[in-house]
Amino acid sequence: MAISLTDKAASRARDFLGRNGGVGLRLGVRRTGCSGYAYTVDYAEAVAGDDVVFESQGVKLIVAPDNLAFLDGTRIDFVREGLNEKFAFENPNATSSCGCGTSFSI
Repeated sequence: MAISLTDKAASRARDFLGRNGGVGLRLGVRRTGCSGYAYTVDYAEAVAGDDVVFESQGVKLIVAPDNLAFLDGTRIDFVREGLNEKFAFENPNATSSCGCGTSFSI
C-alpha cells in the first residue's frame, strides 16, 4: 500500500501545513457527483488510533481505514490551470471519471 506526492504537491502541502498547523494532510473520499465519489483533502490536527499514516517527501498523509481501498496506489500532484489551483489525483483504482473531473467511480 502506498500513496505519494509529487515534488509540487509536497511543496504546497508543506507550505499549507506551515501556515495552518496540523500534523499532516487527511485524505479521503466521499459519495457525491455524477460518477459516485470525490476526493477530500484537509489538514489533520491529530492521528486517530485506527488511521493509516503514509509519509511522502516529509509530509504525513493520513487516511481512515475505510478509505484505503479507494486511494491505494494514488499519486497526488498540485496543478495550476489559469487562475485555479488544486491537488490532482492520479488514481489507478478509478475506472472512470465525470466530464467535469470532480468525481470518479471504482
